[in-house]
Amino acid sequence: MGKNVIIACDFSSREETLSFLDKMGKARPYVKIGMELFYAAGPDMVRELKDRGHQVFLDLKLHDIPHTVQRAMAVLSRLGADILNLHAAGTRDMMEAALEGALRPDGSRPLLIAVTQLTSTSEERMQKELLIDATLPETVTAYAQNARLAGLDGVVCSPLEAGLIHSACGSDFLTVTPGVRFADGSLDDQVRVATPERAKTLGSDYIVVGRPITQSADPLSAWQRCVREFVD
Repeated sequence: MGKNVIIACDFSSREETLSFLDKMGKARPYVKIGMELFYAAGPDMVRELKDRGHQVFLDLKLHDIPHTVQRAMAVLSRLGADILNLHAAGTRDMMEAALEGALRPDGSRPLLIAVTQLTSTSEERMQKELLIDATLPETVTAYAQNARLAGLDGVVCSPLEAGLIHSACGSDFLTVTPGVRFADGSLDDQVRVATPERAKTLGSDYIVVGRPITQSADPLSAWQRCVREFVD
């Protein structure tokens, strides 16, 4: 149940994370470990959650020279995460190096996806602060096409851009979309957002949901609601 709904476990400690997941009862939802939790709890957090039966998206958004990213991916891949990511802005060479590094000794590898533009970034900020003159849809599409050419499995993008990316890169090219909020909830610091139901309609393959679930008084019910709205 809910294999395409990923809970963003943006907690500051192992204890807080496990306390939250214990509230989910026997359910073993797909979870995301971001920078805050990984820096606080370390690589063993990935191993522990895998041992508990969770699939893990390790969201560290690597961005460095190709050689460094390749070596880092080799380490991260062996932790057993199911999805790893990096910034598409690092260029095709960096993404190709990451893919090579992610290959495990047994020939398997995690899904590897690239961040196009963060869902907190508006077109105005992208153009004025990042000095990218193209429109946001043009930029996201170009980054996704570079990721496809590099051999990656998909991208992280806004739900609003999922259909555009599928049109440009094919229906088998995955779109993993944060920026998902319930219709009656807060947007928090997100800009380009959609409800779970709308994300499905727009073409999202996976959705990443954090605070609407993790800060709910009843996180199990919130997760189940999200699964119903996105999957059913």
